[in-house]
Amino acid sequence: MKTLSLKLEEGIFEETESIVANLKKPRNRYINEAIDYYNKIQRRNLIEKKLKLESELVKKDSMGVLSEFESNF
Repeated sequence: MKTLSLKLEEGIFEETESIVANLKKPRNRYINEAIDYYNKIQRRNLIEKKLKLESELVKKDSMGVLSEFESNF
């Protein structure tokens, strides 16, 4: 486990403290879970962008092949 120094905006800190108290969960565990969740969302967004780009490339290539087939018939 790594030790990290972190500066939070006052409002975010207060809201986090309130939620952590209601959940009866250690702040460290809560923040770890939050970052893990955020990382999964960002990873998914990156994959989605890459998939859209690659789909666009395949689309262009497929249209070229289709055009060749149509011109041969």
